[in-house]
Amino acid sequence: MAQGTGHWDAIVIGAGAAGMMCAAKIGQRGRRVLLIEHARKLAEKIRISGGGRCNFTNLHCAPENYLSQNPHFCRSALARYTPQHFIALIERYRIKYEERSLGQLFCIDSAQQIIDMLKCECERGSVHWRMPCEVRAVRREGGAFVVDTDQGTYGSHSLVVASGGLSVPKIGAGPFGYRIAEQFGMKIVAPRPGLVPLSFGPETLERFGDLSGISIDAEVSCNGGSFRENLLLTHRGLSGPVILQVSSYWRPGDAIEIDLLPDRDALAWLMSEHSNRLQLSSLLAQQLPKRFAQQWCEAHDALKPLNQLSQGTLHTLAQELHCWKVKPSGTLGYNKAEVTLGGVDTDGLSSKTMEAKSVPGLYFIGEVVDVTGHLGGFNFQWAWASAQAAGQAA
Repeated sequence: MAQGTGHWDAIVIGAGAAGMMCAAKIGQRGRRVLLIEHARKLAEKIRISGGGRCNFTNLHCAPENYLSQNPHFCRSALARYTPQHFIALIERYRIKYEERSLGQLFCIDSAQQIIDMLKCECERGSVHWRMPCEVRAVRREGGAFVVDTDQGTYGSHSLVVASGGLSVPKIGAGPFGYRIAEQFGMKIVAPRPGLVPLSFGPETLERFGDLSGISIDAEVSCNGGSFRENLLLTHRGLSGPVILQVSSYWRPGDAIEIDLLPDRDALAWLMSEHSNRLQLSSLLAQQLPKRFAQQWCEAHDALKPLNQLSQGTLHTLAQELHCWKVKPSGTLGYNKAEVTLGGVDTDGLSSKTMEAKSVPGLYFIGEVVDVTGHLGGFNFQWAWASAQAAGQAA
C-alpha cells in the first residue's frame, strides 16, 4: 500500500479518549484500523483533566449521572463496560490511583499515564496512525466510506467519528463531528457549554464581584438538578464544583437556588437568637465567610441587630438563606466549559453499537453524542463505554 492511500476495515477520526480506546478495541479483534488525528499534541484533554491527574472514572457511575434528550440511551453501553472494567485495565498497566470524594478516581502520578496506556493498547491492536492529519471531506461510495485528508485518500468499511465537541477550542475542539452527522442526514441536538462557570448580571456583580476567591459549602438547584459541593465566588460570577454541576441544567433566563446553610434549620437558629443584640451579619459569620455574610445582609437590607428584626423579617431571611435565588446572565462559554451538552441525536443511533441506524457502518462515540455526564469522571466513563460498544461492532 502506498503512503497516503489504501483501504481499511475501519477508520477512526479523533484520537482522544474515546477514539484511542475504540481503535484499540477494533484492532485487537484482528481488523485493520486507521486512526486519524488533526492535532499535533495527542489527547490534550486527557492531559489537562483533573488538574493533570485525570479523573478517569467514578465508582458510582449510573445512568442517572447523565443528561440526554433520551436519558435511557446510555444504559446499555454503561452496563456492558463499567468502571470496574477500566480499573482492571489500568491495574494491568500498574498505574497507581486514588479515590477522592464522591467516588472520583484519579491517577496519583500523571494523566500522561492514561495517554501512554491507550497508545500501548493501540499498539496491541496494530493500529496505524495519521497525526497530524486534517480530514478535508468524507463521502460514501458503493457501501464504503472514503476519507480525503491532507495526506491522501483512505477507504474503509466502517467509519467511527470520535471528534469530540466544542469545549476547550484552544486545544482544537470544533464542530467536525456534527457536520459529518448532518451530511448523512442525522439530527443534532443544539450544542451548548456544560460543566461551566456562570456569570453574574451587572447588579449582582457590583454587589458580590469583589468577593472573588471566597468558597462556601452550599447546595445548589436548578431545573431538577441538585448538588451539594463547594461554591466559589469569582470576579465574574460563580464557579466551583457545585456550580459546574448545576450549569448543565441551567438555561438562559433561569434562576439558580442556593441553600447557604444546608446543615442548619435557619429559621430555628435565627428565632433562638432573636433577643440577641448581635448584628445578623456577625451571627451569619459563624457559619459563612465574614465578608460574604456582611454583603449578603447588605443586599437583603438586614444590617441590623437581631433584636431589631421582626419575626416576619426573620422568616423571610431564613427562606432566603435556604433558597437564595440568583439569576446568572450567562455562562463563561466553551473556553471555560469542561464538556459540550447536546450533539448527535441518540434517536439516530443504536444504543448497543453506536452505529447510525440510517447509515450502516457509520458510528459516533464520546462527547460528540448527546450524552453528557456530571462532573467527577462520568464523561470519561462514557468515552470508555461508548468506545467499547463501537469497538466490538465496527
